[in-house]
Amino acid sequence: MTNLLLIFLFARVASLSASASDGYTDFVYAGCSQPKCTPGSPYQFNVESLLASLANAAAYSSYANFTSNAAASSFPAYGLFQCRGDLPFSDCHSCVRSALSQLSSLCPSAAGAAVQLRGCFLRYGNDSFLGKPDTSVLYKKCGPPAGGGYNSGMLGMRDAALADLTSGSSPGSYRIGAAGYVQAMAQCVGDQSAKHCEDCVAAAVSELRAACGFAVAGDAYLGKCFARYWSNGIYTSKTDHGKRLLMITGVAGAHPLCFCLDFILSNFFLFSGDVLYDRWRCSCLNRDSFINSPS
Repeated sequence: MTNLLLIFLFARVASLSASASDGYTDFVYAGCSQPKCTPGSPYQFNVESLLASLANAAAYSSYANFTSNAAASSFPAYGLFQCRGDLPFSDCHSCVRSALSQLSSLCPSAAGAAVQLRGCFLRYGNDSFLGKPDTSVLYKKCGPPAGGGYNSGMLGMRDAALADLTSGSSPGSYRIGAAGYVQAMAQCVGDQSAKHCEDCVAAAVSELRAACGFAVAGDAYLGKCFARYWSNGIYTSKTDHGKRLLMITGVAGAHPLCFCLDFILSNFFLFSGDVLYDRWRCSCLNRDSFINSPS
């Protein structure tokens, strides 16, 4: 079965709220497969049935996964959604519906896609990713440094709040931490075992500590979890980090793509378009100069 090559799209996010009730439908990232659904095919029918099931389930659950193979068992579609654990079902439902709307415009007819909003994550495809761990770093964002530069008090509070996320004091797929005026949260996708969730959150926390230094806030989104921390008040983000911009699950491609030289790691490309950050230096590859993707 053909696996999917997901190209991640990033949007400008002007600010992060200091409240857990921030704009839960705010866009973070999305990814689209290069293969498209064939109109009228059994797989397209399975995808449509799957997405309808996900939308319906979000009205009464913060997590669900489905496998749709009613049209043809040989072309199954797999999918899931995960809402943030502090959202009521009504907000979860609104978030998932917003995610589906985003995908329909960003990834029309894609054979597989994923979208992360502030309050929910949704993914579908023809590869059986359900239950599999994934600590790949998809997106990191750091706020400005604490006022006056180095602030040992703020750094200590940040580390203590992040430690709460992995200390066992806040078990489960949704986790919160706090120390002084710094707060933290983490969310795992519901298909992860307790150990896989713990490993993913620990990896996200490590990314935040390594990338964000003395920043007053930061987000780290991994394949199957995210972690964030913030100080009281609202901040405007100054720094963006893109570790893994292309998620490879088995297909090598050779299409002309644009990528950002300051953002790139070998073999990973950022899809061009109006979601590119203005400050990155961008160039396009032609077929001959394409860097081979791992197969």
